Amino acid sequence: MRAVQYTHTGEVPRLVDLPDPGCPDDGVLVRVGATGVCRSDWHAWAGHDPVPLPHVPGHELAGTVHAAGTEVRDWSVGDRVTVPFVCGCGRCAYCRAGDTHVCPDQTQPGFTGPGSFAELVALRAADTNLVRLPDDLDLVTAASLGCRLATAFRAVVTRGRLRSGDWLAVHGCGGVGLSAVLVGAALGARVVAVDVSEDALARAAELGAVATVRATDPVAEVRDLTGGGAHVSLDAVGSPATAVASVRSLRRRGRHVQVGLLLGDRATPALPMDLVVAHELEVLGSHGMPAHQYPELLDLVVSGRIDPGLLVGRVIGLDEAGAALASMSGPATTTGMTVVRL
Repeated sequence: MRAVQYTHTGEVPRLVDLPDPGCPDDGVLVRVGATGVCRSDWHAWAGHDPVPLPHVPGHELAGTVHAAGTEVRDWSVGDRVTVPFVCGCGRCAYCRAGDTHVCPDQTQPGFTGPGSFAELVALRAADTNLVRLPDDLDLVTAASLGCRLATAFRAVVTRGRLRSGDWLAVHGCGGVGLSAVLVGAALGARVVAVDVSEDALARAAELGAVATVRATDPVAEVRDLTGGGAHVSLDAVGSPATAVASVRSLRRRGRHVQVGLLLGDRATPALPMDLVVAHELEVLGSHGMPAHQYPELLDLVVSGRIDPGLLVGRVIGLDEAGAALASMSGPATTTGMTVVRL
């Protein structure tokens, strides 16, 4: 099969020929139709999130079942599917409770093993992890569900408990941030988008933000716009500065949701715990979304309330994927996600 692979962190990934992967007894092989290029893949490529080398990146995928293992009950060759970027083992107490996204024995395509920058990808515990796609949802659009939109949906809806009429502050208007803007607007929230890029803020306004803030220290302006602070505030960047700003942007009893990755020496930001205690703030983490919650998101997509296609910036071929991943080291050249179509 054709695949994009790198043998050392920081080198531009190359298009190579690799043997087809084997099909797990409890899993499937998916023939990838489209896959997103995500900043989480870049973190692994840059060495911030160690992965086994040589490595095939990619975790935002949509495609069709190419082969099914002998233990698989619910899936057949030809089924159109996507999958969360965190796959549970299907057996532990967390998985049995529906919390596959925090499974201690989780696998992540593109991180714990080869990913979807390839014609075929192996996925285990298919009956636990696969998500059936609506027939009229094209695979390029479906690829945007896998990480950033699903991650934003769970962060805003499940963890943030956002309600219609609430103020939602979104710090960082990259892939997850713009997805959060789209979700928040669809649910009737008043969204304030925060970024240092005028282009990113313009895109956020197009997706439904009622106000934008262009500043490295946005707290005062966000609190003023929202009449005392946001009900829910999201750090979609993953930096100490944006995490602190998100917490400080909250009104009393507000909820901060940390979605952006904080790794290495950035993992312990000095959050204002005086405000957390005095204002009874909630500090919440959010890590992807389990497969069983996807139908709730897909219902909004099928109804037209959320259009994932609005998040797609450009579509490229597999031969361009390596360069697209490496280019994330520089300034963003598009405000939408890049999708690889195979």
